[in-house]
Amino acid sequence: MTVLATVIFADISGSVALYESLGNERAAEAVAQLTDWIGTCIHSHAGRVVKKLGDGVLGVFGDAASATAASSAMLRAHEQRQARWPHPIRMDIRVGMATGDIVEVDGDCYGDAVNVAARLCERSGPGEIWATETLVLLAGDAPAVWFRKLGAMEIRGKGEPLVLYQAEWRQDQENESLTVQSGLASQFAAMDSILGAIQFNWHGVDVTFTSNEAPIHIGRATHAQLCINDPRASRLHARIDWRNSGFLLTDLSSFGTWIRFEGSESPVRLRRDACILHGTGDISLGVSFGDPVAPIVGFQVSGNRMSLR
Repeated sequence: MTVLATVIFADISGSVALYESLGNERAAEAVAQLTDWIGTCIHSHAGRVVKKLGDGVLGVFGDAASATAASSAMLRAHEQRQARWPHPIRMDIRVGMATGDIVEVDGDCYGDAVNVAARLCERSGPGEIWATETLVLLAGDAPAVWFRKLGAMEIRGKGEPLVLYQAEWRQDQENESLTVQSGLASQFAAMDSILGAIQFNWHGVDVTFTSNEAPIHIGRATHAQLCINDPRASRLHARIDWRNSGFLLTDLSSFGTWIRFEGSESPVRLRRDACILHGTGDISLGVSFGDPVAPIVGFQVSGNRMSLR
């Protein structure tokens, strides 16, 4: 039976480190408890848990508004719960959401929306909710949620790029840095003012982006704002947002991103994690700085407006 539904895929981020710190038995118990709690959150907002896949949960909702409310309420509640947990057992949750036709068979479900929700969950960072444009349009004025337009991105298995959005659920998030939900997704307009700029250097070529041009995508894809033609870089390797008066880099890649700040001896390694960029430094895509052929992009962050070169 084919029905129009909204699919969410919620995945636990940080479970690998948990197994290393707690051991297999205790970590497996902690992961199971968290996936059970995610399932309870889905049920409490009129959703149905389709299945649990290791450290992920697949849920289905009859409408986009309920799915959005469930995902945002879940991450807000989890943030409060985590504040009481010891650091070794803290785990983040990331969510992908998509609306479309699905086929339900013996309690399971299949379809394009299922696949897209899983892909968006893979691409999102810890504590993030990514959604398709169709879902944002149908969600209406979801309470306590704002949507930020991420732009068109290529999704594995899709013939054309999809326009994606990030649902901002944090109640202390500054509305001025977000995209306000309107009647039509095509009417969404950024509200950022130009407060900073970031300059990149790739093979001797300098390119500068101002804060109101964020998000900035880095990768091999030709539509990425900073196109890196190197096989070690993923097609869309990283995303840079302007958030709380700073540039936040989120790794979206298959093999990770390394950041080396000027004056620091230890690079920061990101694996679907995020890091604030400041001052001057380098970014290595896909391999560490120790690789002699690593694709390295230089960066410099400025608090003043800079002209594009």
